[in-house]
Amino acid sequence: MHLPGRRKRPFPSVVLRSALACAALALASAQACAALFDDVGARARQLAAKPFVVVPRPVAPAAASDTLTYDQYRDIRFRPDHSLWRDQKLPFEVQFFHPGFVNTETVKIHEVEPNGAAHEIKFDTANFDYGHNKPPSRALASGYSGLRVHFPINNANHKDEVIVFQGASYFRAIGKDQRYGLSARGLAVDTVGAGAEEFPRFTEFWLEKPAADATSLTITALLDSRSVTGAYRFVVTPGQDTVVDVQARLYLRKDVKTLGIAPLTSMFFSGENQPQPGDFRPEVHDSDGLMVHTGTGEWLWRPLSNPKHVLVTSFSAPSSIKGFGLMQRDRAYTSYEDDEARYELRPSAWITPVGDWGPGRVELVQLNTVDETNDNIVAYWVPAALPAPGAPLDLAYRMRWQGDAEQHPPGAWVTQSRVGRSFATLAKGEEQVIVDFAGPSLAALPADAKVEAVVTGVANVDVVSTNVYRNDANGTWRLALRFKQRKADEPVELRAFLQHGKDILSETWTHVIPPR
Repeated sequence: MHLPGRRKRPFPSVVLRSALACAALALASAQACAALFDDVGARARQLAAKPFVVVPRPVAPAAASDTLTYDQYRDIRFRPDHSLWRDQKLPFEVQFFHPGFVNTETVKIHEVEPNGAAHEIKFDTANFDYGHNKPPSRALASGYSGLRVHFPINNANHKDEVIVFQGASYFRAIGKDQRYGLSARGLAVDTVGAGAEEFPRFTEFWLEKPAADATSLTITALLDSRSVTGAYRFVVTPGQDTVVDVQARLYLRKDVKTLGIAPLTSMFFSGENQPQPGDFRPEVHDSDGLMVHTGTGEWLWRPLSNPKHVLVTSFSAPSSIKGFGLMQRDRAYTSYEDDEARYELRPSAWITPVGDWGPGRVELVQLNTVDETNDNIVAYWVPAALPAPGAPLDLAYRMRWQGDAEQHPPGAWVTQSRVGRSFATLAKGEEQVIVDFAGPSLAALPADAKVEAVVTGVANVDVVSTNVYRNDANGTWRLALRFKQRKADEPVELRAFLQHGKDILSETWTHVIPPR
């Protein structure tokens, strides 16, 4: 689901100097791309020095207004034969979204030639089949509401949709044999703790024309909001995993409470740790956990939940982390039994910092949702220190949109977390969690190996008992953990990993129960 942007800030084109510089030096598209990013960054710096101005939304005909219903909007379809670069038989093609329904904000989109010359791609009603809708009586001067990129990842004879940019700074991508699930954002601002969340918006895009043998597509974008501006460069490489290399240069207009870098947005409605009574589907989620690889080399796993109230937790990192992501680990169709949504095919998204991000924290925000139509999970990196308004913050990272061959710790990892008793009744005040681990470090052990759980009650908890044993049914190792919550009005946090002798075998499972 793409969420709407909040506002639009148009400005003159910034590509002229890039084109002149590249022409003078007779450089190829890589140099033009770098110059373009610097130019967009310079424009972002200029915008940050000025107050943010809310530009009134232009009056649009009915076919582009927010009066369209969901079904009416879906009936407006881009004509595939009008795709950008189709007539030139290039490996990438781009299609554009009509404004309407919740996506009424529009963006400027430019095509950039290999020599750096650029021109704006104007809105044209001829690009759309309006279905049962009445086409607008005049052309829209305001532009498209977003774009999607096509490339053959499943077979050579069909160009699949691989990445979409639409609504605020939201985008999402898929790799081979995947279906759209979680989304990413350019930036998250004050998601919690500072009143209303701010949604910075991509207002302008530059699409670099690919070569005839290109396997990557470069997209540059300008971001703008009340508190921050920025330039973004996305190098999209579709494949088994679709990889997006991101370069960002940010400028604060004013101080913010929380600046969320590389934010990921997902949905968790129910799972094995939180089944939904009355739903025939065992699990409903786009992601089932947050994974973090710390700067010290520790791997952390936090199962997601659908809390009754807002639940904000974080993992502090005194040095730059090695990666984090919202993961969809459970890949069995029988875990979902949803033949339409196919949650087992939703991608995981793994973020790897490029360079040293310094100290900070990974923050996880979990909200309540009454169904699966709303995203209720957000995860991002928060730097410990921010630059002064007007000073640049340069960051780079790699995103991998992964399927079956997704990121795992090298030893062993959690395959499921379950809550509740079995046949035996728990003692008064006791609770139980069952955590299963699998991976090469465990598979290499004999069935009678002495594997122990190192369990830590971090907050408001008494550990009653732990039991670790090999599950002969599937070869995993199971931790049965019983505990008591000391105070019902305070949260519980538990951590556990498996150990054999002095060897740490698994990632650290970290579990939070909110106040009752």
